[in-house]
Amino acid sequence: MVEFDPIIRVLVYLVIILVAAKIGAELFERLGQPAVLGELIAGVVLGNLVLLNRGWNLFEPLRLQIMTDHAAVGIDVLARLGIIFLLFQIGLESSVNEMKRVGIPSFLVATIGVVVPFVLGYAVSALFVREVPAGILAISPHFSLQNIHMFIGATLCATSVGITARVFQDLGKIQIPEARIVLGAAVIDDVLGLIILATVSAVVSSAEAGTELSVMEIVKLAVIAVGFLAGALVIGTLAVPRLMKLASKFRTHGLMLITALVICFGLSALAGIAGLAAIVGAFAAGLILEEVHFKEFSGNVSIKSLIQPVTTILVPIFFVLMGIQVHVESFLDPSVLGISAGLTAAAMIGKQLCGLVVYGKKVDRVTVGIGMIPRGEVGLIFASIGKELGVIDNEIFSAVVIMVIVTTFVTPPLLKWSTARAERRMMSGSQEAGV
Repeated sequence: MVEFDPIIRVLVYLVIILVAAKIGAELFERLGQPAVLGELIAGVVLGNLVLLNRGWNLFEPLRLQIMTDHAAVGIDVLARLGIIFLLFQIGLESSVNEMKRVGIPSFLVATIGVVVPFVLGYAVSALFVREVPAGILAISPHFSLQNIHMFIGATLCATSVGITARVFQDLGKIQIPEARIVLGAAVIDDVLGLIILATVSAVVSSAEAGTELSVMEIVKLAVIAVGFLAGALVIGTLAVPRLMKLASKFRTHGLMLITALVICFGLSALAGIAGLAAIVGAFAAGLILEEVHFKEFSGNVSIKSLIQPVTTILVPIFFVLMGIQVHVESFLDPSVLGISAGLTAAAMIGKQLCGLVVYGKKVDRVTVGIGMIPRGEVGLIFASIGKELGVIDNEIFSAVVIMVIVTTFVTPPLLKWSTARAERRMMSGSQEAGV
């Protein structure tokens, strides 16, 4: 048998994955759904072709919880880079000033939108996961049920700001008060979610090493996570303008992009060294790199436009890989269907409740709650990190992905209904006041 260079299989994987991602994205966009959902479903189809015909086992190495195949590891590395770029891009599209402007309503919505889903997710996990799955014990014999419950709760915390923004934009409602509150809350939501993820990941990693953290140590980890983000923002705000001004004096082509990526990769690495998820550093890098810092460079090209081609290639690889790792056969187990339904209900109820804290007669609380529902890419990132740490097995991972798909699917029609309903109520109120 001829032995091929591993790069050949990587290239074959890339051809199939990228073509499938674009076909899936196109189909779902034509259906009025986010492209990310099409990429995810394309991955589910590719990964489960083996169930129809055992000869279609090309993607079997990518379905494994621990990858040993060189080509599969190569795709996994590209997908992880995709996560870094995705969080970097989300950070670039946000800003500290925007977070300040949204004020108390968004902060209250974000806080409730993190705490309640976490508690509900923990409760659902405690209800359905009564013992540590054998697959997890085989990898990490020291894990406890609490580690699993905490991580499942963490996957419900974040809101997909990208999906929510796209829906409001498509509806022509991006400027209404509800949209401003939701988008501001979603950004704060991501920050709080990343802090929870960093803390829970550290607790899980300690359990894997056979040690248990005290309450004070857990609080210390949370403080480190907050301190890292705050420190990155403060130091970045002071250092980035000077660094960019220095870099702009060089004549080397492409230095604008390279400088931004050095900051992104550097902060991501520092986050990992500090015991946090690398995506925390990538998000912080995006927050501090505002367009004003690039004005010294020649040309009118924005950093977002320079990053876009890279994200266009790498991010779909991540979503398709997440879909490939969904084991459809696991849904033959009624308990998996149960936890999937339970997580979906907890995800929707938890975010809907956060709309209740919004004050003001002209703000529709139902619209705010619905706008916070989609988990999208951030929920998948949390789940993938859980799988990487070995705290989430194939069955739980599949259940989380179904929750992400359902919450992303239902948001556009529900948001369309709620904004139309709020508009009718406002018009009705105006007519009654005029009488």
